[in-house]
Amino acid sequence: MSKTLRFGSVLLAVLALSNCASYDTPDNLEPVAAGDGYQAQYRTPDVSRGQAQFLRSADINASKCRPWRGGAGGKGGGIAAVALRGERLSRNDLVDIRIADDETFSGDYVVSRDGTLKLPFLAPIRAQGRSTGEIEADIAAQLLAGDFFVERPRISVRVADFASVTVGVSGAVFEPRAVEIGGVSGDQVDSRRQGALGASSEGRNLSAALRAVGGVRPDADISAVEVRRGGSLFKLDMRGVFEGRNAVDIMLLTGDEVSVPSRGCFQEDLMRPSPISPPGVSLFLSNLTQPATGNAPSAVGRDVREVPYGTRYMQAVIDTNCVGGARATSADRSAVLFSRNPITEVSVVIERDIENLLRRADRDDYDPFLLPGDSIACYDSTITNVGEVARVLGILGISALAL
Repeated sequence: MSKTLRFGSVLLAVLALSNCASYDTPDNLEPVAAGDGYQAQYRTPDVSRGQAQFLRSADINASKCRPWRGGAGGKGGGIAAVALRGERLSRNDLVDIRIADDETFSGDYVVSRDGTLKLPFLAPIRAQGRSTGEIEADIAAQLLAGDFFVERPRISVRVADFASVTVGVSGAVFEPRAVEIGGVSGDQVDSRRQGALGASSEGRNLSAALRAVGGVRPDADISAVEVRRGGSLFKLDMRGVFEGRNAVDIMLLTGDEVSVPSRGCFQEDLMRPSPISPPGVSLFLSNLTQPATGNAPSAVGRDVREVPYGTRYMQAVIDTNCVGGARATSADRSAVLFSRNPITEVSVVIERDIENLLRRADRDDYDPFLLPGDSIACYDSTITNVGEVARVLGILGISALAL
């Protein structure tokens, strides 16, 4: 076979491959095209730019919401919040106990693993989940009953250091699991605080536990966050945290179980920073003009990029440098969003023509919010693709003629 014929065969093969390079819309198990995915914004525009409709995504999302389990008020945590409010002791807390004119009982004590304080010559005093005032009353009662004092002595019980606690968090959060919160190492506290009496900690709050498990999901029902302590179940209304109120941020104890119910719908109002929202969104990004030849040219050292919670698809596409540049070569690019429904655990792939979405008047209707762990990949424009095909043809042509 002559070199010309060989080159012609290579050319026809490459052209045939280039003709097969157009792909249809990604398939999904969930009916995202009808707006029935986790977000209605996932659906593909079914009207032209000139027939742009009024924004419908918020209504489609809200139509699937179950009623608030905590009622419609949302003005506070209710009776449950009052019952759990204030400082409560937990296992491993360091307590300073002082009894006037006494050296036998005064000293530093650690709440034991069984949740009690063990003072010499006295029966163990239950401390887990109780206030310092309640413990003072128990100590006084035992001292009088044991004839250690004729009259009730002056007693002071103060927390010298709050230990970390381990709590379980489940339900509509991004990373349900047991977490340890509230621990403070010595190098994080200045010397004056270490030597001072008393203790304070925000690290054992309910909001800290929710942040530690990745924050609440957009489908969470934060009007009825459940806290199970011992044999009691409390329901807390935390809607106020999104309105600048945080009255129900109770202190947790080791052994507490927190559960966040789901409303079964995507709530755009929860897609904003708050004390119980994810601290940010870690995205996996890919923007390659050509397939990478190794880790170094791809800058694969950290494989994710952090963006603020509430970021949308188009903002991330711009952040990935998929938008802009020379119009002749950079326009007509597309980008693919890989996500997962956190309720059903079913993955979804959404492809958008960047230039079309950029110019649509109803772009917000089809511009999804990004969730932790989402991935975005950008594809080149037609001009760049043609240029790449031409480059491949040149390489193969040279190789064919050299045969």
